[in-house]
Amino acid sequence: MAREYDVVVLGGGLMGAAIGYGLARLGRRTAILDEGDIAFRASRGNFSLVWVQSKGLGMPAYSSWTRRSAERWSGFAAELKDETGVDCALQQPGGFTLLLSDAEMERRIAFLAKLHAQPGFEPYPYEIWDRSRVRQVFPGIGPEVVGASFCPLDGHLNALRAFRASHAAFAARGGDYFPHHTIEKVEPLAGGGFRIDTPGSGFTAAKVVLAAGTGNARLGPMLGLHAPVRPQRGQALVTEKASPFLTHPVVNLRQTDEGGIMIGDSQEEAGFDTSLGLGVLAVMARRAARMFPEVGRLNVVRTWSALRVMTKDGFPIYQQSETAPGAFLCNCHSGVTLAAAHAALLAPMIDAGRLDDTLLGAFSTRRFDVPASA
Repeated sequence: MAREYDVVVLGGGLMGAAIGYGLARLGRRTAILDEGDIAFRASRGNFSLVWVQSKGLGMPAYSSWTRRSAERWSGFAAELKDETGVDCALQQPGGFTLLLSDAEMERRIAFLAKLHAQPGFEPYPYEIWDRSRVRQVFPGIGPEVVGASFCPLDGHLNALRAFRASHAAFAARGGDYFPHHTIEKVEPLAGGGFRIDTPGSGFTAAKVVLAAGTGNARLGPMLGLHAPVRPQRGQALVTEKASPFLTHPVVNLRQTDEGGIMIGDSQEEAGFDTSLGLGVLAVMARRAARMFPEVGRLNVVRTWSALRVMTKDGFPIYQQSETAPGAFLCNCHSGVTLAAAHAALLAPMIDAGRLDDTLLGAFSTRRFDVPASA
């Protein structure tokens, strides 16, 4: 017999766990079905930034959504700690994008001006710092650093702890997690609701949430939903532990709560290939050492790659099915930054059975259907 739930979430990464926790917190009988660690899970390789600056060129709503989530992260982290005892090590002292030439500085100033000049853009605070001011925060910067952009809303955390805490909080609220449950079929039922089949198990639910990353490309059409997503490889490395010297995160490197320096910002179109390339790692390491010569004296202890979930335009997708009411499609590549919004804002919309068009209308897949001649 099929197990019955109010909501079944397909995908147990940080997005699925945050949505599942938000629903369970509302008192809904919720299950998360997941492939387990065989999945191409972006959560296992996330760079762990809570980041606002740079977001939203071409879609001002993305900047607003990101900011709403960043502003909720402090309360979300405290809630997870109260629920589970797990500290996500959240710090939001503001973040920097360091610039290594006058040309980079000019491009950065122009980019941020263009970003904020968009119609409908909700301005957020940011500053352009010269080298002398950057040195007040980072005395050890290299000679090539000419300045930086700074946003006080930015921060970082321990993403693996956040992942663990989200799952633990979901369980504490009565949620059921089913790993090793690859989805074979999802179909609407004649009388309303859905049936979800996995090898050897069946589930029914009044609502279903597709939060399966790149897997949504396969699952979406079963419910009349289109998920134009692809994998994008990102490589990262982390050094041995060092005495604290990076008091703020930088967009491409940060000092973790455990002391190591994490470096990574590659964006590679490599399909589902998760192999490593020494050339890419070397380029990232060299740039980090140019910013902070101290980094160049540290040993690398671990490298890895993971797959981001990218849409056609890089912006999230939040869509409800017109042909299968109660089915929702959710995709993004900023699962850490947006986790607080997914738990606090998106989950209640799903519970209510309708996405708020004021907040999420821009993220509909309708944006991909505009005729080229328009």
